[in-house]
Amino acid sequence: MWFHEMASQRSFPEDDFSIYYVLSECADHYDPCPVNEAEENQPHLQGVTGLRNLGNTCYMNAILQCLCSISPLVEYFLSGKYINALQKDCSEVATAFAYVMTDMWLGDSDCVSPEIFRSALGNLYPVFMKKTQQDAQEFLIYVLNELHEALKKYHQRKAYEKRSIPRCCRKMIANESSIITRLFEGQLSYSIVCLKCENCTYKNEVFTIISLPIPSEYECSLQDCLQCFFQQDTLTWNNQIHCSFCETKQEAAVRATISKVPKTIVFHLKRFDILGTMKRKLRTDIHYPLTNLDLTPYICPIFRKHPKYNLCAVVNHFGDLDGGHYTAFSKNSVTQAWYSFDDTRVSEIPDTAVQTAAAYLLFYSCQPFSIPTQKCKT
Repeated sequence: MWFHEMASQRSFPEDDFSIYYVLSECADHYDPCPVNEAEENQPHLQGVTGLRNLGNTCYMNAILQCLCSISPLVEYFLSGKYINALQKDCSEVATAFAYVMTDMWLGDSDCVSPEIFRSALGNLYPVFMKKTQQDAQEFLIYVLNELHEALKKYHQRKAYEKRSIPRCCRKMIANESSIITRLFEGQLSYSIVCLKCENCTYKNEVFTIISLPIPSEYECSLQDCLQCFFQQDTLTWNNQIHCSFCETKQEAAVRATISKVPKTIVFHLKRFDILGTMKRKLRTDIHYPLTNLDLTPYICPIFRKHPKYNLCAVVNHFGDLDGGHYTAFSKNSVTQAWYSFDDTRVSEIPDTAVQTAAAYLLFYSCQPFSIPTQKCKT
């Protein structure tokens, strides 16, 4: 049910580092550290800055490059708005993030070190201070969570929206908010139907990242992944739910819809598959649109008012589960061009190069980004 094979049975390379080497050869890469005399006379582009690798920190660099492309987030820190929201007991990570974003957007160097940010996050999570490869998706979750904790404001509100809205589409009203929840937070609503008595209950779940299954080992589209995630599933055997009407565990049908769509939605493509002691990476070539991603089929009908989504950043992973390398693509709001970021190596790339079989995280936005401004100095 969850997996189907595409008509195409073409094989893919056993090691997708071959894709990395091809991209490296085709792109006009340059290493901005150090800078040669010819490059010294060229003006530095805002938001187009390489990051030093501090020892297997390519996962961190890729995430920082993607977050650097999200203009509303960058402007919040460049403008100094974050200072008024800082929680005194957990401000180190947010302050360090502001410094890095400022260096990447307003600095004169073509390459900066993210050491201050790694140290701040590493004080809370020592695993990030080790010179070992980490998962970029997990790192992103930690970063967004820590920024939210440092910048959240409390509100006294009721648990749900007004009762006139159908239960399946009601949005939970959070009692705390931040720039992170305003940009990245969405909500999934699950309808759960007991297959014996047909009683229907609803469960809401907040998300900042949606992890999508990959329904083919060879080739598929992002829409195929979305359809696989949002299709109805049946809970049987050990996954049965307790039905309050039947007063016992029963099989159930479950379907999810989006009841709150975020301004920026992040899709995690579940390429890493672990079954017991068996580990593998799915190297499926997933086709994703750069513009006009339509999420309407998956949104609760009452909230289908959002425009279509445009891609703004990509995290790529090359290699296997036990080792590999991360790079990033992001669209710059100043030049409106796409750039490839491979630690300190930066290059402008054509739109056609943004589609690769190494994509691991996709960042989409439903609003065009303006150029971040600095209203007051941080």
